[in-house]
Amino acid sequence: MVERPSPLRLGTRGSPLAVVQANMVASALCATHGWEPEAVEIVTVKTSGDRIQDRALADIGGKALWTKELDRALIDGDIHFAVHSMKDVETVRPAEIVIAAMLPRADVRDKLVGAESLAELREGAVLGTSSPRRAAQVRRLRPDITTTLFRGNVATRLAKVTAGEVDATLLAAAGLDRLGQHDIGNPIPIDVMMPAPAQGAVGIETLAANTEVIALLAAISDADTLDCVLAERALLLALGGNCHSPIGALARIEGDAIFLTAEILTGNGSERVSDTALFPRDDLSAASDLGRALLTQATPAIRALFDGVPEASA
Repeated sequence: MVERPSPLRLGTRGSPLAVVQANMVASALCATHGWEPEAVEIVTVKTSGDRIQDRALADIGGKALWTKELDRALIDGDIHFAVHSMKDVETVRPAEIVIAAMLPRADVRDKLVGAESLAELREGAVLGTSSPRRAAQVRRLRPDITTTLFRGNVATRLAKVTAGEVDATLLAAAGLDRLGQHDIGNPIPIDVMMPAPAQGAVGIETLAANTEVIALLAAISDADTLDCVLAERALLLALGGNCHSPIGALARIEGDAIFLTAEILTGNGSERVSDTALFPRDDLSAASDLGRALLTQATPAIRALFDGVPEASA
């Protein structure tokens, strides 16, 4: 029997989607271990990424803006574990912190809001996005489209589209589904727009030294999601990308192996390199090799966006 602190304090960002995901984690723990709901206390932590909404992440500190306050709360003992959208977690994490579990992965696709398809957007349409990947992929398909910075939570972005500030935007299908907004937007096939690494995955981190909490979290972890997301993150680490680097990647379980597809692009989508790899589930070095192979095949314009220094916590 694993001893449980009472109550377990679960740290999360305060956005509506983040709170929904925290409740998903709390519910999974209570259902699996037979606990009452009050066994897990959700603690909201205001992050820099939530406070700063008028600039691109890459210009103000990268993905660490979503994690550094939660990391500090973990290290200081204010929370026992933290929940994250894994696509927002930088590849190099503090040594004291480990990814202990992941919930089953949701829909990995992007959804287009504002039009039935990219092809149906008007000539010269304006698309709002804060993602270099989405901007590059859209401009590869539709060079006439202009992209503009679009920050804020899901409700804020949807309101901007409704107000006519842009013609359309792209949102993660998983986030819309978790918010109960299944009918909003039109999914884009993966072979048209590859998702961000770890898109659709909810991860839980805790201190490496907290073996009791690690054991409790292991009971709710989905092995397929964990293996696929770790492969995608190993690819990212080898690429040495940052928030300016357009990267798409998706790993799938095939029997006892992982099939990993990845692409890197220039910012305007005019140049693109893609490749695949099939390797055993426990061989993350093969995912790293795929990242290095992409850089070897890449043009100078693409390589310039990958400096070989992976994004780390601030």
